[in-house]
Amino acid sequence: MKRFIPFVKKEPLVAVIRLSGVIASGGRTGVLSDNATAPMIERAFRKGKPKAVALALNSPGGSPVQSSLIAARIRRLSQEHDVPVYAFVEDVAASGGYWLACAADEIWADDSSILGSIGVISAGFGFSDLIERYGVERRVHTAGKSKSILDPFRPEKAEDLEKLKEIQEDIHAAFIDYVKGRRGEKLADQDLFTGEFWTGRKAIELGLADGIGHLKPKMKERFGDKVQFAVYGPKRGWLSRFGSRLAADISAGLSVDRAHWARHGF
Repeated sequence: MKRFIPFVKKEPLVAVIRLSGVIASGGRTGVLSDNATAPMIERAFRKGKPKAVALALNSPGGSPVQSSLIAARIRRLSQEHDVPVYAFVEDVAASGGYWLACAADEIWADDSSILGSIGVISAGFGFSDLIERYGVERRVHTAGKSKSILDPFRPEKAEDLEKLKEIQEDIHAAFIDYVKGRRGEKLADQDLFTGEFWTGRKAIELGLADGIGHLKPKMKERFGDKVQFAVYGPKRGWLSRFGSRLAADISAGLSVDRAHWARHGF
């Protein structure tokens, strides 16, 4: 009840936002998107006048657009409320996950955390030989010569790959600009933007992180032993709270999510 008594000093508050999972659009369970994370991010900055916001990060990446939107929201609210943001990397903050980490003013990690992977990837399968072997004829009719670009049921075309590469380079350039803008002179004088990733200790040497540290001890070090924590995570539907998962969620995303994690050894 102390918080409601006038003239009694409140203990410092740190709002903790849990950002865990693959980054993608849509409302799939366990997926990070701007639409899904917006309510908890807004509450974290607005409720209780926090001294700081801490991001508990564990993401192998995903959509560059959703990564940008989530990070932009965090930066905007940080500036509006004049509240510093600290990122704490758990298992991995790679690719889009590292984009989110760069929304913080400081990035902290575990020795064994994985950080980096500042690059762009596009992966798929080609089935042209398979369907030919079974006598299947592919029929596609378009208005616009590029409408069926990168059709997985047809052999790859040089001009299609050139277009894909152009798009990837544009996205990669935006990613590099963002990291440089946020990390500035902290970055080591070497090429960090090849898509390579590193452990937490090496990431500190390269300027991709600021130090080894875990969330609660580091926040107590900054704001005192009496600091309070308010944790914000994605809301779960009533089916999930009772241990049920929708089959559509599982079939739509399980293999994709595993592929994202597997690239970084998880």
